[in-house]
Amino acid sequence: MRGYAEIIRDIGPRKRLEEHFHQVVQEAHNAMIMVNAAGAITLFNRLAESLFGYESHELHGMQMERLVPERFRSQHGQLRHTYLRQPEARLMGVGRDLFGLHKDGSEFPIEIGLNPIETEDGPMVLAGIVDITSRKQVQRQLEMALLEKTTLLNEVHHRVKNNLQVIISLLNMQTHYVEEESTRHVLQDSQARVRSMSLIHQLLYERRDFSKVDLGEYLQRINQLLLSSYGLLTRQLQVEQDAPEGLVYLELQRATPCGLLINELLTNALKHAYPAGSGTIDIRLSLEDDKHALLVVGDHGIGMPALTQPGQSKSLGLQLVPMLAEQMGAQLSMHDNQPGVRFEARFPVFGAGKFI
Repeated sequence: MRGYAEIIRDIGPRKRLEEHFHQVVQEAHNAMIMVNAAGAITLFNRLAESLFGYESHELHGMQMERLVPERFRSQHGQLRHTYLRQPEARLMGVGRDLFGLHKDGSEFPIEIGLNPIETEDGPMVLAGIVDITSRKQVQRQLEMALLEKTTLLNEVHHRVKNNLQVIISLLNMQTHYVEEESTRHVLQDSQARVRSMSLIHQLLYERRDFSKVDLGEYLQRINQLLLSSYGLLTRQLQVEQDAPEGLVYLELQRATPCGLLINELLTNALKHAYPAGSGTIDIRLSLEDDKHALLVVGDHGIGMPALTQPGQSKSLGLQLVPMLAEQMGAQLSMHDNQPGVRFEARFPVFGAGKFI
């Protein structure tokens, strides 16, 4: 459609030019309608006749507004005059839903491309019109499928979260029937692990975004849960956190092992770093560059014997740490914090530097 104005001005004698132009319009793959400044139809092709359901003698000279649903007609003339003051080849009504009106009164969604044409009879507008009914139907089907999927995922995460809460409650009840302190600690640690997984699903359920978890928000929430869970043991401990929300996100596949990893590192620090009962635990989350994020959990407590590496400890939690790091694709290292110990986990970053 672009360039018809140049064809009319520059090619051959006028008669030959008009015949050629009419032929191009008739052979176009879309419905084509040309109107004058008053809105009267001066040219159209067979596809336009078929699209709107009119015979050729009915379309010729018809006001363009008759092809527009009545609720839009009052604006259409003004929009045409506005266009002719600054004519250019462009789509009509970008960002709005446009509709055509069939002869039988039915409406259908359309897309319109406008081209200004200069003629001896004055300025004209050539409109290319596409029926997008099929496209809209596919779009609605996709939207419905997405809604159904979202509803299903919402229900799944809600049920998983609730089932994990039941497990936590059962473990908590079991602790009341256990006399051995070591066994109670094992049950308490198991509750914390299940709670860390439940929190992942809780955040997904709250945000209605099932693709990713905000790691900064997760760190804040898991920190609060652990401090509450271990009660008197952590009363004099302080956790200083520098992990902004919205900085780094984890997709669900790696959010669960990451949640368990954080749980084990924090639990280890809360239970063992400060036997005297007071001290500070540091948690930091940052972007090192466009390709890596860094998670640090450290303390200034008693440290670990000869800096025993994770996986070599007798503690189940620290035996799990390297496996969890591997599952989430992190490089895990342990350092002497002089005093205390510091764990660092480096994550690969994808996308816009924030989505892990």
